[in-house]
Amino acid sequence: MLEEVERWLADRSWSAADRPLDQLLDRKRAAGTTVSVVLPALDEEATVGAIVEVIRRELIEGLPVPLVDELVVIDSGSGDATAEVAAKAGARVVHRDDVLPRIPALPGKGEVLWRSLLATTGDIVCFVDADLREFSATFVSGIVGPLLTEPDVQFVKAMYDRPLGPEFDGPPSGTSPGQGGRVTELVARPLLNLHWPQLAGFVQPLGGEYAVRRSLLERLPFPVGYGVELGLLVDALHTVGLDALAQVDVGVRLHRHQDGQALGRMAAAIYRTAQLRLSRGHLVRPELTQFERGPDGFVPRTYPVDTEERPPMLGIKEYALRRAA
Repeated sequence: MLEEVERWLADRSWSAADRPLDQLLDRKRAAGTTVSVVLPALDEEATVGAIVEVIRRELIEGLPVPLVDELVVIDSGSGDATAEVAAKAGARVVHRDDVLPRIPALPGKGEVLWRSLLATTGDIVCFVDADLREFSATFVSGIVGPLLTEPDVQFVKAMYDRPLGPEFDGPPSGTSPGQGGRVTELVARPLLNLHWPQLAGFVQPLGGEYAVRRSLLERLPFPVGYGVELGLLVDALHTVGLDALAQVDVGVRLHRHQDGQALGRMAAAIYRTAQLRLSRGHLVRPELTQFERGPDGFVPRTYPVDTEERPPMLGIKEYALRRAA
């Protein structure tokens, strides 16, 4: 590991307990900083309501000064009751297609995160996946904390254990600690260590929970699909430098795991995102063929790999007009 990364780990890796909530409220009130929490959601009716309720109860309503000023669920076309459940729990629900309607929406998580910049106004934007179980408010307060207390920090990732449950190859007795980040260990971590070794200290580089100053987010391109987390992290490094990045331990992350083939498609998108950043010339073929067993043997299934990226939001006229208003 680079000496620079060892120093960064000592200086920029914290625990959520390092910053008590009352300290964060004092800093937020003094600075007048506003915080938006965004949950990108697609068919998450089973979990999104509980997450919204915890954030509303513990970080908005039960405090002398709300830590969270804006709680928004961006629904990217759910076929279940995600929107209704989220609204009933207390979130403002916005449909992806209603944000920047002049640009037709593409499928993918990154697309939703990009559009959320136009659907929110906070100085700090905190992203939280909507499939988390046993959700704790420290997932938000922990990663927002350094942005309120450390003026030089601009991008904070959550780090946590990711147990792999018994429903996905875990042991019958329960879960397998630390084995839930399979694409991280097999794809993202090797890519980062080989090509961006300054980022080798991030425990969960692909995690969906991170908080970023709007002033940085609006300057970054957004891969539209699964590559968004790696893309934002790499581009943030090149834009503001390693010392502006940080991570906070928030405990344990429990969520729904993808099956092996879905992970393969995720891995392909992440590799493509990395390859694009390594070379703006020749790109790998943006398709992935996988195999499924059918009645007559193995059947090939070919899937497109996410190849689109959205430009920095500062270049979008609707966003520029809102800033000028």
